[in-house]
Amino acid sequence: MTTSIAVVALVVTGLLVGVELCVAVFVNPILDRLPGDAGLLGRADGGRVLGRLMPWWYVASFLLCVAVAVLAQGAGSTWAAAIGAALLMVSVVISVTLLVPINNRAKTWTPGDAPADWRDQVQRWDRLHYLRVALITAGFASLALGAVASTG
Repeated sequence: MTTSIAVVALVVTGLLVGVELCVAVFVNPILDRLPGDAGLLGRADGGRVLGRLMPWWYVASFLLCVAVAVLAQGAGSTWAAAIGAALLMVSVVISVTLLVPINNRAKTWTPGDAPADWRDQVQRWDRLHYLRVALITAGFASLALGAVASTG
């Protein structure tokens, strides 16, 4: 059972990291290069679509990481999975307090009603998102270390 939980945790969390990395490195830079306000529309739609899914995905990743830490007790790798869970929790706190408020505004914007500083706001979101990607990547690496050590 420990191996199954570890595999599910690694797949779910690894995919989360991959999606968030893709948004940071590819999707948003591509949207920013679109002419006119097309990037604004793309970001608004992305905020609506991903905004419905990502909270559940983050919570599931965190809970699976906690499960690996609990199941790894006595295997000498509990600390690694626990650090992973802590980093994922920090990313959730940063998301809820800093990124979600910007996203909630941005997902309603259209070219006719976006604030004059919308580009500044999405650039702030991007900077915070880079921090979040770094945290979840480190959390995933810690989870992987804990999972491998606990099942091996």
